[in-house]
Amino acid sequence: MSVSIIAGRCRGRRLLTPAGRSLRPTPGAVRETLFNWLGGHVADARVLDLFAGSGALGLEAWSRGAQEVVFIEKNPRHRQLLIRNLAACGVAPQQLAGVDALKYLQRCTAPFNLIFADPPFDQGWPARMAPFLWNGPSLAAGGWLYLETSTTERWDDTLLPTHWRMHRRGRCGDAHYVLYTTSPEHRHV
Repeated sequence: MSVSIIAGRCRGRRLLTPAGRSLRPTPGAVRETLFNWLGGHVADARVLDLFAGSGALGLEAWSRGAQEVVFIEKNPRHRQLLIRNLAACGVAPQQLAGVDALKYLQRCTAPFNLIFADPPFDQGWPARMAPFLWNGPSLAAGGWLYLETSTTERWDDTLLPTHWRMHRRGRCGDAHYVLYTTSPEHRHV
């Protein structure tokens, strides 16, 4: 699968992806829609790319002026390609953590302005992540969360914490994607 950075300082840079179906990069049309929704919220943001895979989401944010991007990828094979993609875009390899996403969220103490969560489909990840994302310190007040899931694993928006709201959503094939935001007044206690 061919994946390229859409805009910014790395525009047109092709990213490496593994052969086969072990990785499902967010399609370019969906990434373009997402970054149009985010508008100016990417510049100077502190970004977390959970389940980074090829790094397409985080590197797109980096290309568009994010201050810092932390990439989380547990799969060693994907990490090897991701290291090469980071180098091609001028991102330090120290920005990549080869740990489990839930363990990272449990230990996270410094909030991010923007979190991308594109976990493997149909493995229960949205439900497992919810307590850490909804109630933990990982997302800053006024922050944004992009969640991409299968159409069967969507969050029930009626269960969202009161300081969260759904901003926009879409669907592409068997993928459902949604952008949430948190209240700027909310502070994690």
